[in-house]
Amino acid sequence: MPILDHLEPQAVFSYFEQLCAIPHGSGNTKEISDHLVLFAAEHHLRCIQDAHNNIVIFSPGTPGYESAAPVILQGHMDMVCETAPDCTKDMACEGLDLFVDGDTIGARGTTLGGDDGIAVAMALAILDADDIPHPPLEVVITVDEETGMLGAAALDASVLKGRTMLNLDSEDEGVLTVSCAGGNVSVCTLPVTRAPFSGTALTITVGGLLGGHSGTEIDKGRGNANLLMGRVLYAVSEHTPLRLVSVAGGLKDNAIPRESRAVIAVADAAAAQAAIADMDAALRHEYAAADPDVFVRFDAARPQQLPMDEASTQRAACMLCCLPNGVQAISRDIPGLVQTSLNLGILTTDANTVQASFCVRSSVATQKEMLVARLRCLMAQLGGTVTVSGDYPAWEYRKDSPLRERMVAVFHEQYGREPKVEAIHAGVECGLFAGKLPGLDCVSFGPDLTEIHTCRERMHIASVQRVWRYMLEVLRRCK
Repeated sequence: MPILDHLEPQAVFSYFEQLCAIPHGSGNTKEISDHLVLFAAEHHLRCIQDAHNNIVIFSPGTPGYESAAPVILQGHMDMVCETAPDCTKDMACEGLDLFVDGDTIGARGTTLGGDDGIAVAMALAILDADDIPHPPLEVVITVDEETGMLGAAALDASVLKGRTMLNLDSEDEGVLTVSCAGGNVSVCTLPVTRAPFSGTALTITVGGLLGGHSGTEIDKGRGNANLLMGRVLYAVSEHTPLRLVSVAGGLKDNAIPRESRAVIAVADAAAAQAAIADMDAALRHEYAAADPDVFVRFDAARPQQLPMDEASTQRAACMLCCLPNGVQAISRDIPGLVQTSLNLGILTTDANTVQASFCVRSSVATQKEMLVARLRCLMAQLGGTVTVSGDYPAWEYRKDSPLRERMVAVFHEQYGREPKVEAIHAGVECGLFAGKLPGLDCVSFGPDLTEIHTCRERMHIASVQRVWRYMLEVLRRCK
């Protein structure tokens, strides 16, 4: 039974609910991509689906706009899939359970995917309508934005004729984004060896953290569970001989990890438990304001493999204690803008390695390179390596932007105030498109989405309604 069918604009919320019924986490976008192809066919619109499942749908201009320059509408179809600890939903094969709470929409036990499902829903609603005036449209819906903008990087942009682009991948109504950081995914790999060790096995859990987006919320002082686990392991090792069996935390490199778990073997269980209790108290004190529900606890464990030897354990603990993380530089040109940061988002262990995957961001290319160099220097000393993938450029501010001026004017007319025009630290695909389409004039905007990439994500209904009206007026003036 539809949950959102009573909401206006009906077409937007109807398409959003249809999308939410289709699993579409990053790397799992074939089904939703095929759904978009079917939509285009049903509406007799030209559509390109590339080998990566990116979609481009072309729509002619409405009467009076036939000869207008094309406008690109752009968003991404993939979402970050996070579940609450007590949620049993398999997001790889099950749709979302939506609910309406006052003026907000959420999903029970999971992320909502308003980032960036609302962009896709709005684009489909425009393509479906016969009463919305607009210039020729090139609707570009990419895959795997959340895992390094891989779809946008692979897209053949030669099929696009437009040089004006509306990107609908922002989460704050009233904010027009005109520049963003570049970034990459840097994976640190530490080889380990294993050996028998006689001791008590424990599972340590660092949890209760808020997490959040590693671009927009990296400056809020929230704890990174993987880095805090490094502190706990080091503290325990100071009180008793310790061997690490495994350590893992986080699911997405661009999400601040909320929980991390380590299995250890210790010579003195009582000393280890006391050290863990001390760290629990210390972190609760340190994060009382930014992450008040943080905890460190231990449970009995039954390891399924040998622990790492002493040298490997020491190197792994050193790596987690010493790897850089969080805000590294603040812009001196744009007040309040984080210029450079990195986030240890995914930590995994297999039989032979410990891997730490970072999302590295900077609006200054040389500082991005500097962070990769720091990771490589440390890992070389520990006997490890660093591999870099998904590198994308920064989106530089354009001083002369007719689109920005038009959008500022429309905003002032509709809202009675000035919008906030800003650069952001989070990555958006505009930088990649600007590199592929010389002269591109682009602005990113969107409705209010709160606590994205967490199970507390909410989309604000009234904001969607206002942004919808705003976008339609901007399109009407693109003549």
